[in-house]
Amino acid sequence: MIIFQKLRYKNFLSSGNYWTDINFTKNRSTLVVGQNGAGKSTMLDALTFVLFNKPFRKINKSQLINTVNEKDCRVEITFTIGSEEYKVVRGIKPNIFEIYKNEKIFDSLASSLDQQKILEQNILKLNYKSFTQIVILGSSNFVPFMQLSLQNRREVVEDILDIKIFSSMNETAKLYLREIKDKIKQLSYKKQNIEYKIETQNKLIEKLDKAESNFLEDKKNKIKDLENETNNIRELIRKLIIKVEDLNSEISKYSDSSSKLKKFESLKGKIQQKISSIVNDHKFFNDNTVCPTCKQNIDEEFRLNKIEETQSSARELQKGFKDLELAIKTEENREENFNSLSNEIISLNNEISRKNTTISEYQKQILSLQSEIQNVVENNEERDIELERIQSFKNEYEDCFNEITSNKDELSSYEFIISLLKDDGAKTKIIDKYLPLINYNLNKYLDLLEFSINFSLDDEFNEKALNPIYEDFSYSSFSEGEKMRIDLSILFTWREIAKVKNSTNTNLLILDEIFDSSLDEFGTDNFTKIIRYVVKNSNVFVISHKREELEEKFENTLKFEKQKGFSVLSSN
Repeated sequence: MIIFQKLRYKNFLSSGNYWTDINFTKNRSTLVVGQNGAGKSTMLDALTFVLFNKPFRKINKSQLINTVNEKDCRVEITFTIGSEEYKVVRGIKPNIFEIYKNEKIFDSLASSLDQQKILEQNILKLNYKSFTQIVILGSSNFVPFMQLSLQNRREVVEDILDIKIFSSMNETAKLYLREIKDKIKQLSYKKQNIEYKIETQNKLIEKLDKAESNFLEDKKNKIKDLENETNNIRELIRKLIIKVEDLNSEISKYSDSSSKLKKFESLKGKIQQKISSIVNDHKFFNDNTVCPTCKQNIDEEFRLNKIEETQSSARELQKGFKDLELAIKTEENREENFNSLSNEIISLNNEISRKNTTISEYQKQILSLQSEIQNVVENNEERDIELERIQSFKNEYEDCFNEITSNKDELSSYEFIISLLKDDGAKTKIIDKYLPLINYNLNKYLDLLEFSINFSLDDEFNEKALNPIYEDFSYSSFSEGEKMRIDLSILFTWREIAKVKNSTNTNLLILDEIFDSSLDEFGTDNFTKIIRYVVKNSNVFVISHKREELEEKFENTLKFEKQKGFSVLSSN
């Protein structure tokens, strides 16, 4: 429970450079009186200003400082919550905003907005709107609960029932939900990108496989062609070798032709020399009868015998020479056959050598092709790298898929939580639980104010009024006095509910000029009875012009008056 103890202010609106002190806990009921403009309602503006940084009435913040002194505007409020003591100080020129707990100041380095959130959400646990529905009821710019929009009505009730946390949780959950949706969206884009990479990688590997397959097939076909060609050449070599062997067998017949021919040529030379010598002797003895050297006569018989002898020798040699020439011719033919066969054998051997060289080259090519095939099969590093890369993409895809699944599970959880935190979720169930108590207290106070109708609120905070006279009436259908009774009943109801819920339960209740307008004499009497006998553990302040009519109904009276242009609290 919040126990507001003391409010003090100076240089605030019409108050001067001295403290105006108001003790909230001194009396259970206090009447605040004074002429118009004396400063009676200043306490309302000071109270909301120090707590919420805004006045109760429609006054600009810059107008709150006293126009005469124009500086050192300062308001202080002290209150307790349980065993903790608090003091809030707020000022203008200089600007001040300080919060003390048990005489120790809060973090002064925090921003004013952060400190205000701490004050409203963590300490008071109510905002300006709820405060002005439970603590202050004014006749000037106060907007009664029934004149609020349905959304604002719900906000007030949520504050009183202390379920506004569900709205904060709902906003937080929505924020997380948006973040998860964005994350899933990003992960989906990432997943699509990885799928594209995997597809591209598969095509690349397929291309490599196809290129490898074509390469291997081409190499194998070349090897096969070379092997076939080698076999063909070997067959030709085999045939050539057989032919060479046949020629070698045949050439052996003519192997001695050269030596014989040499002998015959030598013999032919000797025979030719012999013939030449015989021809010379024949000519000598035929032409000479006297020796040309010694000048002696040559015996005729001797000369004729020599001529005959040389002619006979010449005939024999001539016959032998012809036989020799025939023999030479024969050997020349044999030698020609030998040379021809030798040349053919040489040619065939050269062809065999060329063929063997070709086979050797083919075998080298086959070995090279086989080595290329082996390297492709055993050392296909590029393909291995691409396979590792695609495996990396697949692992990344699996991680991304698992993360999307996990986030979708989390998304479902948050969607379920949000469905519970919606206005028609858990909050509605809590409100439904309190609605009978709300309507019970509402009608209890209407009865105490002698307004006999059955007035109730539904879970959307629409009103329903049932009475033989006021059948199917709405709030706007009643007179101003009847509306005031409803507003007061709602105010007291909220305070009762706050006590039960222990959310915005407070000792302070301030009513500004409610007796001066809509409440008649009976309504005023009934209201003062409620304050005196029904509202317990509260300190009620009523601001009014009707001092003579009301003073005896209150325990204490505060009077404000103007002195030298400043508002002064003359009695307390």
